[in-house]
Amino acid sequence: MAATLEIKYFNSFWLKKMKTVTEVVNTTGEVAAPGGAIGDDSITLTNANTKISVGQKITWSSGVNAKTNFVYSISGAVIYLTTPLDAVLNAGEDLIFGPLSDFTYIPAAYAEAEAENEDWYIEEARIRGGYNNTTVDFGVKAYIVEDVVKQQHLSNSMIYSGIFNSRTGTNRTNEFSVGVDITKAVDPANGSIQKLFAEDTNLIIFQEGKVSQALIDKNAIYSAEGSPITTSSAQVIGQIQAYGGNYGISTNPESFATYGYRKYFTDRTKNAVLRLSQDGITEISSYGMLDYFRDNLSDVGNSGFVVGGWDMHNKQYILSMQFPTRGRYETLAFDEDTKGWVSRYTYKPDAIKSLRNETFTFNKGNVWRHYVSSEYRGSFYGAIFSSNIVFIFNPEVSGCKTFNTINYEGTNGWQVVNLITDTDRAVTIAYSDQVNTLANLETQISINNFKKKENKYFANIVNNTAAGAGDVIFGQSISGIKGYHATVTMLINNNVFGVPNSRNELFAVSLGYVESSY
Repeated sequence: MAATLEIKYFNSFWLKKMKTVTEVVNTTGEVAAPGGAIGDDSITLTNANTKISVGQKITWSSGVNAKTNFVYSISGAVIYLTTPLDAVLNAGEDLIFGPLSDFTYIPAAYAEAEAENEDWYIEEARIRGGYNNTTVDFGVKAYIVEDVVKQQHLSNSMIYSGIFNSRTGTNRTNEFSVGVDITKAVDPANGSIQKLFAEDTNLIIFQEGKVSQALIDKNAIYSAEGSPITTSSAQVIGQIQAYGGNYGISTNPESFATYGYRKYFTDRTKNAVLRLSQDGITEISSYGMLDYFRDNLSDVGNSGFVVGGWDMHNKQYILSMQFPTRGRYETLAFDEDTKGWVSRYTYKPDAIKSLRNETFTFNKGNVWRHYVSSEYRGSFYGAIFSSNIVFIFNPEVSGCKTFNTINYEGTNGWQVVNLITDTDRAVTIAYSDQVNTLANLETQISINNFKKKENKYFANIVNNTAAGAGDVIFGQSISGIKGYHATVTMLINNNVFGVPNSRNELFAVSLGYVESSY
């Protein structure tokens, strides 16, 4: 009896592939005698290694320097290099063949290999496998032609990905669809974008020469009177609005710090330290320090750093200008209450951060916490520094004066290391020493140091200026120095007078003077 058998055909494909990069593994090899000379383009191994592939990175040690090269092609135990040797390679040297790093010669190497073993090919590509049946095709492909196939760096543009929602498990941060308008550019005339800062529902854009604000998930339309009206929009980055003033952050985004609605940064090219708040951009470097920042910010240059941060403990903006000259730096603090630069510091931070009322700085890979009560005052990065204050006295501005005495209120240990006028210089004044014996009292009388009386420290000012023409009696035999104004530098050694859990204080300093009679 005859029977009809229905045979079903399926679209089947026999696909063979070449060796892929996922099959490449790290391996080693030993250099055979006599080794390699400078200029050789190949290395011979003691034994052939089938795990070595074209494009792998080769590393070995040559004296104190590590050397690298790449595999160009392989012939048994002979490894051909992409670049000739620039140093002698000794026999017995161990070579390490690492991951694929140079893809220049990989396509050519596999194209020359045996097709049935290495290359991709399809053995059958007919629907139902029938003779002359329709071939399988990719169909219509949508594509674009790029005039420039190389990687481009658009320094004045921004791009955003798909959304991320941890509650729903949506993660599309790897999606950058070319069918959606996901880019936004700012004016290239203002330089590259150096920093982005998100505040509430806005994005602040810091360029080298301009600061702007971009609306997020909304746009601004304007009424007939020119007033902006904010409306919701499907566009992620909305309209960009520039702040008033031609200020930017130069190439120093590390100077940025924020607290509340205030943002601090520097514009090195304009020698300015700036604050961005709800009233716009303010140049805080002009608060009595215009000349100082004009001189120092210009010295930082392109190879220096301007590190900024917010000191949560003192509520101050800390700025550290670090110059290309080795060891030179200036670290100082700005206080909003006094609207001025109130202190200088002797530490050089790599970064400044605050967390929960604590201030931290980073230095040489270490994190340091500041304002620790159990440490000495003036202790930074394991070293204890002295503290000093400079005063300028100018009473009766237009009159020439003779300064005779100096006194201060505060803790013991302060000394005068420099006291000068516009014409004279005084002898340094040592700190007060406790008098507990008669011999000690006799010694203290002959020493020019501070004496304590009624809980106040005072000392005579002894002239140390060389006698000039017309001076009858001068020098240390006469007390006092003359001049229109006096500059006093007072210092205390925290390593000697510093005590943990306490502070060295200086409440008031004054000079006794009379009107000069000559």
